[in-house]
Amino acid sequence: MNAEFARASRPTDCPCGGAAPNRASGAKPPRYADCCGRFIDGGDGGDAPATALELMRSRYTAYVLGDTGYLRATWAAHTCPADLDADPAAPGAPRWLGLAIRRHDVLDATHAEVEFVARYKTGGRAFRLHESSRFTRGDDGRWRYVDGDIHEN
Repeated sequence: MNAEFARASRPTDCPCGGAAPNRASGAKPPRYADCCGRFIDGGDGGDAPATALELMRSRYTAYVLGDTGYLRATWAAHTCPADLDADPAAPGAPRWLGLAIRRHDVLDATHAEVEFVARYKTGGRAFRLHESSRFTRGDDGRWRYVDGDIHEN
């Protein structure tokens, strides 16, 4: 998919819904361009998420959109899988339904954790991905996803 088409097909409302701890459910979602779009579509010279929470939301949105380039760019090189596939049009691909942030803990200047629940459907069944994710900030000042622990529901 060319970049011009991808930008033209972006949603109006941000798929992340502006998820944050203590955010009221049902609150109006922010515009994509003002929320995750400024990170995902900004290119190399674009804005970078200032917090691990912003990065978490933008990575959820990248999964919704199938933007593996952004996912790879925001994943720590030593933990990024070689076979990353997030094509929303692929057979059996999840249809992401929503994101809730349970907590965002800043551990120090270069480490943070975000606990989230992402709801999705696949094969006609609904599921929840509940994870506590770890993030680090590199020497370049950018946050990256390292790994996470899945919580059994």
